[in-house]
Amino acid sequence: GGGEQIVYAGDARFEFIMLPRNVGKRKAQIAAISRSSGDLILNVDSDTTLASDVVSKLSQKMRDPAVGAVMGQLVASNQNDSWLTRLIDMEYWLACNEERAAQGRFGAVMCCCGPCAMYRRSAFVLLLDQYETQLYRGKPSDFGEDRHLTILMLSAGFRTEYVPSAIAATVVPDGLAAYLRQQLRWARSTFRDTLLGLHLLRGMNWYLTLDVVGQNAGPLLLALSVLAGLAQFALAGSVPWWTIGTIGSLTLIRCGVAAYRARQLRFVGFSLHTLVNVFLLLPVKAYALCTLSNR
Repeated sequence: GGGEQIVYAGDARFEFIMLPRNVGKRKAQIAAISRSSGDLILNVDSDTTLASDVVSKLSQKMRDPAVGAVMGQLVASNQNDSWLTRLIDMEYWLACNEERAAQGRFGAVMCCCGPCAMYRRSAFVLLLDQYETQLYRGKPSDFGEDRHLTILMLSAGFRTEYVPSAIAATVVPDGLAAYLRQQLRWARSTFRDTLLGLHLLRGMNWYLTLDVVGQNAGPLLLALSVLAGLAQFALAGSVPWWTIGTIGSLTLIRCGVAAYRARQLRFVGFSLHTLVNVFLLLPVKAYALCTLSNR
């Protein structure tokens, strides 16, 4: 922002690039990378604050030349603003310390998240053209940059890793409208790049195939369960207690395990996210799947 530019204007370590117009995150990244010369590239969103040791911890992981990208752990800097930001903060913890951590054991984090990710310059330069000119059904794609770049890194034969001790605090949506718009973009990106990366699974550990199938089939199975329950209620006039009990039990088990692993009782409250998932996120994901060509 302008404040940072004023503060660091006299520091030779910083160079500020002012583009003539808003060209989007992807082209801004490429403009900056083209002017840089370091071996490692750190991508940080403008609303993200890094812990003092993040750079050293990420660069330590990048000492392995087989690693092309690495991400840190994300937390919500505004987690205390509302009930939604508290849920999102727990959602981030689960996404990082369950999903990314498990993928990282096999050297294939499927999305090195944009708020805090480090890339190997030599690998990034090789992928610049593909990254800049991403198309979907003939239309330029201008969202999901982090997931697409991660898939390109994996396609080029590099490992992608996760460092849980590298903490980055980022601002998350504090209202439902902004949150659902974000989730719509992310859902489209996930569906698009899952298709792009399917060929990678043949050479990876079987767990990663299970992970990808679960991430995409899970919402579908949940949606079918909800629809079946609603149909039972509408047609037979009976409450679908079996469906409600199954979803509720699985939710409590997952939240209980998370609370134990994180040593934080607050994760029991993440059970409320199931209601958000069923009544808001499932329709958003269905809409995303039907509008994949939209920018």
